[in-house]
Amino acid sequence: MAFYAFGCNAQNITLEVPDNSVFVDLKSFTVIADSNVTFRESSFDTFFNPTLTVPPFFQIFDPTFLTILGSNPSIWEIASNSTFPFAHEAPIYLPETNEVFFATFAGRLPGISDLDHNNFVGKINLTDVDAAIAANISVINVPVTFLDLPEAIQMTNGGTGPYNSSLLLATSGRGSLPPSIALVNPKAPNNVTIILDNFFARQFDSLNDIKVHPSGKFFFTDVAYGFLGEFRPEPLLPNQVYRFDPETGSVRAVATDFNRCNGIAFTADGETAYVTDTGALGGLQGENQTEPTTIYAFDVDSRTHAFKNRRVFAYVDAGIPDGIQVDTEGNVYSGCGDGVQVWNNEGTLLGKFFLGSTSANMVFATDGRLVILAETKIFVADIAAKGIPPISP
Repeated sequence: MAFYAFGCNAQNITLEVPDNSVFVDLKSFTVIADSNVTFRESSFDTFFNPTLTVPPFFQIFDPTFLTILGSNPSIWEIASNSTFPFAHEAPIYLPETNEVFFATFAGRLPGISDLDHNNFVGKINLTDVDAAIAANISVINVPVTFLDLPEAIQMTNGGTGPYNSSLLLATSGRGSLPPSIALVNPKAPNNVTIILDNFFARQFDSLNDIKVHPSGKFFFTDVAYGFLGEFRPEPLLPNQVYRFDPETGSVRAVATDFNRCNGIAFTADGETAYVTDTGALGGLQGENQTEPTTIYAFDVDSRTHAFKNRRVFAYVDAGIPDGIQVDTEGNVYSGCGDGVQVWNNEGTLLGKFFLGSTSANMVFATDGRLVILAETKIFVADIAAKGIPPISP
């Protein structure tokens, strides 16, 4: 344990934090012009790490982050492959086999997929992780197995579940092959059922993320990243959030006017939705940090499920807010340029799982375990917080 003293409400407080954590008193950095902390020119290339702590570690801004971490949190690098971003998006935990499924990066740079090559869906087994940790192995790199999926699955980017014991995937499509929502059997031969691939006979642009609402309806984001990554045609539809009713086949837009909508999540009661806008990331067109790196919150209409009362929930200081998850206490997690950032339900930044590199998404596995996808690496954090169980019929 380490101890930090800081002022709060005119009182001096001593904070006890775990050894792999650092408390940053933000009041000490409100003015940095005459300090040894330099101003940052880019939110994509440099990150706020004033203590120069070597990642990975837990960066604490608010004492309540300790409730999320618990008394003895740990964070482990459990898989790596420096040759390509094998752990990008669509994380799904399957309790039956203790496996986590995920998708490789979809697009020409920095991935190995493009207009002529599909990306892959892989998996790891957390039982292998537990065995390696128990054996006190200094460098853990558990095996990654890639699924042999049929041609109908093209450029997977979003995923949730299990849904009826299947992986529920959102694909971006490739070339003339359409984006889709698909159910995939996690067991070989990984049978696929496509359940949606159009909006009244028009192809979507490139589906990005998907969640199941407590009502049983599917909500997904559609954004032009396939076109910006040069593996999809010019967009035919706006960047929007849609609702799909798997019982009736009805599909409708529920939120629009985004620069580039990306991740989506709901509170446990389904009354609040969060959508990330990653307009600052322009695919092969590059980055523009004056565009949105913003998480918006919405009220969800109890009857129509339209998203109402749009408001800024958080503006991210590092990279973009990509995938997003919510825990049982309503705290919001998003994969960002420096790792995973965490806010309470009021939008106060509590702390970070600071990796010093990009995380696009994460998923709660067993209670108190967060699996973090970090492009060329995967991390496991054992903490106190618990994820919202997936919705399934």
